[in-house]
Amino acid sequence: MIGPAKARALCCGLAACAVLAGCGSSSGRSGATTGKSSPRGGIAAGPAVGTPADKHAAAAHLVADPKEASSFPAPASTHHAAAAAPAKAGDALVAAGAPSDAEVKAELQQMQAVEKSAKQARHARLTPVPGGQSIGGNGTIPIPTEVPEVVQKVVAGANEIANFPYVFGGGHASFIDNAYDCSGSVSYALAAGGLLSAPETSGELESWGVPGPGRYITVYANAGHTYMYVDGILFDTAGRSGVYASRWLVTPTDNTGFVVRHYPGL
Repeated sequence: MIGPAKARALCCGLAACAVLAGCGSSSGRSGATTGKSSPRGGIAAGPAVGTPADKHAAAAHLVADPKEASSFPAPASTHHAAAAAPAKAGDALVAAGAPSDAEVKAELQQMQAVEKSAKQARHARLTPVPGGQSIGGNGTIPIPTEVPEVVQKVVAGANEIANFPYVFGGGHASFIDNAYDCSGSVSYALAAGGLLSAPETSGELESWGVPGPGRYITVYANAGHTYMYVDGILFDTAGRSGVYASRWLVTPTDNTGFVVRHYPGL
């Protein structure tokens, strides 16, 4: 297992990786996905915690994250177990008795009032941990039952790594890692819902899905940083309350300067 200190050294300290300091893409993917082509999807199983060479190669595509300091980068003494595969996290933690996607679509109009009420109640229970905007408790949010199953799986995946340490380059050599940077975090959660097949950098997420905000999931990305809202709740490494504080944050953030993307139908 590669500890966060070693992962950070691989990503931030090597002269050969002079471009490194955050979790964006130095070039990114240009252009938007058209309505005729499918967004990147499907889950690809990665190796259990990447090798040093894998981490070095994955990090070579990253550039500075301007919000890294507020993500509480893990100190050298930090050790954390590796996460489960995204698909396993999503399937294992989905709320019992969840309606199918077809059932949800058929009932969306009738359920709008219920969704609004449930979301307001859920947000009202969220209180920040001192030192930042992370939610309290065990760092996870309840998996909503009034949303499509794929959204439940994304929430479950985000919950799986919500309080993992932040390490630059974490989650890029493989979905299965012991620390995640901003784009590694978003990639893992999206993969749990089957909406991404491989980890992507912040710059690459600028062309994920299709333009504009989604009904349930909205990804915000630029060359150096990325985060998302899932069912109205912010999932972001920046603004956390500590090294092991949750990525689920109470207060919305400033979206200025970010490309807005969503998955069709979500």
